[in-house]
Amino acid sequence: MNIKTLLTAVLAILTSITFAQNQAVSANNQQAKAKEKKAKAFVASGNWRGVAKVKEGLEIPFSFEIKEKSGQQKLYFRNAEESFEGGLVKQTADSLFVKLDQFDNELAFAIDGDRLTGTLRKQDKTGKPLIIDAERKNYRFKTDKPALADYSGSYDVIFTSPNGKEEKTVGLFKQTGNKLTGTFLRVTGDSRYLEGIVEGNEFQLSSFIGSSPAYYQGTFGADGTLKGEVLSARGSQPFAGTKNKDAALPDPYQLTYLKKGYKTLDFSFPDVNGKKISLKEEKYKNKVVILTITGSWCPNCVDEATFMAPWYKKNKNRGVEIIALHYERSTEPEYAKKVMSRFRDRFGIEYDQVLAGTADKQAVSESLPALDSFLSFPTTIIIDKQGNVAQIHTGFNGPATGKFYEEFVKEFNTEIDSLVKK
Repeated sequence: MNIKTLLTAVLAILTSITFAQNQAVSANNQQAKAKEKKAKAFVASGNWRGVAKVKEGLEIPFSFEIKEKSGQQKLYFRNAEESFEGGLVKQTADSLFVKLDQFDNELAFAIDGDRLTGTLRKQDKTGKPLIIDAERKNYRFKTDKPALADYSGSYDVIFTSPNGKEEKTVGLFKQTGNKLTGTFLRVTGDSRYLEGIVEGNEFQLSSFIGSSPAYYQGTFGADGTLKGEVLSARGSQPFAGTKNKDAALPDPYQLTYLKKGYKTLDFSFPDVNGKKISLKEEKYKNKVVILTITGSWCPNCVDEATFMAPWYKKNKNRGVEIIALHYERSTEPEYAKKVMSRFRDRFGIEYDQVLAGTADKQAVSESLPALDSFLSFPTTIIIDKQGNVAQIHTGFNGPATGKFYEEFVKEFNTEIDSLVKK
C-alpha cells in the first residue's frame, strides 16, 4: 500500500469516528433538551398524596401541599387543620429536593410526570433512608361506605408496650361524616394532629410532619369502646379504651419535682457561641424565669416553642425571662449550633438558648441532678423572683388537644401573673 492510499484510509476512518461522535453529541443534546423541556413543564405546586413505605406490609399515607409565593416554592405537611411548613422546594432537571431543617431531614424525589419517587433521609446522608412515593392526588384514605355512627368524643385509652407495661392516655376524636381527626394525650405529650377516616366502625388515622410517620388503625364498638394499634418504624403498640367525657391524665404538675433538700436548679451551660449562661447572672436576678427542657428534634417541643416565642415577645418587659435548655442528638458544637439556630430562626426566639446535653432522659437527670423523675421533653420549670422553683409542668398539651391546650395557657398565664406581682 502506497502512502497516498494509506492516508486516504486513515482520513476515512477519522471521518467516520468524527461523524459518530457528532451523532452521539447530537443525541445527548436532544436528550438534555427533552429533559429540560420536561422539567419546565412539571409544576410542583398543588396537593400531593405521599406514601411512606416504612417496612414490609406497612405503607403510611400522608398529605402535603406545595405552594408558590414570591417566586419560591415551599412544602407544607397537612394533618387535620394544621398546615406545617416543611421547607423550601428545590427543583433540578428531573429531581425535586426539600430540606426539612426542623428535623435535620431531607426529601429527595425523582420526577416522573405527576409522580414522585424517592426517599426521606438525614441531611448528612447517614442512616437508612425511608422510601417515599407521591402522586398528585388530594385524599389520604379512600372510603367506599358510610360510618355506622358518630364516634366523636373523649376516651380513656390504655396503650400496652411490648414488655407489657401499660400507659394511660386520653383519645380525642372529632368526626364529620367519614372524616375523622383527633389526637392521643400522653403524660409525655400529645400525638399532635391525626387525620383519617371511619368506614362502618373501622378507623384509620395517620400523621407526618417530616420526622417519623405514624399510622393508627382500629374499631369503635357500639358500647362506647375502641381497640386498635399504632404502627411506625419503631414497631407496634395495641391500645383499648372506653368513651368517657371526663377522661383526663394525672396532674402534670405533680409528676416531676425537686429532690429533697433542693429549692432551685444550679447549672452553667454554653449558648451557640460558647458563652456560659446560668441563673446567677444579673440578667435573671429578681425576675420570674421560665426554663424549658427542649430539643429541636421533638415535635411537642415545636408546639411549645410556637407558644413560648410570641408569648415572650409580649411579656418580656414585665420582668420575665426564658432559658431554653436544649438536649440535642449530638453535642458536637457545629451540629448543635446548626440545629439550635434553625430552631431559633423558625420560631423567632428572642430568649436565651443553651446546649445542656444529648437528647436522652438520663442526660437530663445527670446534668440537672436536683430534678427527680424527669419524664418528658418538653418540661417547663417556673422559677420565682427569689430564685426558687415554683412549678414544674411535665409534657406539653399542644393546640391539637383543644380544651387541654387552652387550660394550659390559662394556668400558665395565671401562675406567671401571680409570681410577677409578688
